[in-house]
Amino acid sequence: MTDAVETDQWLEQLASVGYCIIPDLLPKSTLGNLEADLESDFQQTPFGHGDFYGYRTKRFGSLLRRSRFAAELVREPTIMALAETILKPACERIQLNVAQAIEIHPGEIEQFPHCDQDMWPGDKGGQQYLLNVMWPLSRFTKVNGATRLYPGTHKQSVESLEQLPDPMVAECRPGSAICFLGSTIHGAGANRSGDVRRAVVIGYSLGWLKPYENLWLAYPPHIAKNFEPELAELAGYTQHKPNLGNYEGQCPSTLLHDTVPAFPRATDALRADQQAAVREFADAQRFTS
Repeated sequence: MTDAVETDQWLEQLASVGYCIIPDLLPKSTLGNLEADLESDFQQTPFGHGDFYGYRTKRFGSLLRRSRFAAELVREPTIMALAETILKPACERIQLNVAQAIEIHPGEIEQFPHCDQDMWPGDKGGQQYLLNVMWPLSRFTKVNGATRLYPGTHKQSVESLEQLPDPMVAECRPGSAICFLGSTIHGAGANRSGDVRRAVVIGYSLGWLKPYENLWLAYPPHIAKNFEPELAELAGYTQHKPNLGNYEGQCPSTLLHDTVPAFPRATDALRADQQAAVREFADAQRFTS
């Protein structure tokens, strides 16, 4: 059960400075088990290519199919409460935006400071588009590339790097959750140590946005049918009312059933207010025809 008072504390920090660090939110063993499952993937994944992703950094996604422990991070109750409180005022349901592992090697330079909601063009207004959670797999320190967060930038219009305040370096240990808004400027630090820095980033976004990670390719039906229903919904197997993200006019969760109809029946998936308005109009047309 999520502690409402504690959740309010983290919400206040997110609203005030754009981030919070929740200590010891999951057992260190959970992160250790996840890292063990991902060890082979870390070894086989090549370094990135590009000044943003980094030439001394490895990244790979689709974590829900790589380790059963990834679901514990994605559905952690306090995190889910934060994500829904922040995002649901602007959507009917939230979705998984990314589940990605990151390994920063010695010699990597500092990442360009950025805010992740810039993935989506246009004026954002006052609504948040995204909540990210960085879960360290190794201890985060100032010298090994710990995430750098720029306080207050979620409330600012920053046009040049010279306008940025001094960053807060998110030093913490595995089990802690580094939460930050999609509007908060941040970036990985330089790794000046002799060891790799590993982490997993889990992101949640408005359910009507195109997600960073192509969920249906990351988790095709034969994979997602093994998920718990709530996890499958986060991974894209649901509709966002009205009728958004449907498959042949039905909820895409139909693809997770043992039998999928060859010719599905298109069925309304409307918000309650829309359903009432449409029904009233349709009844009037039937009465007059």
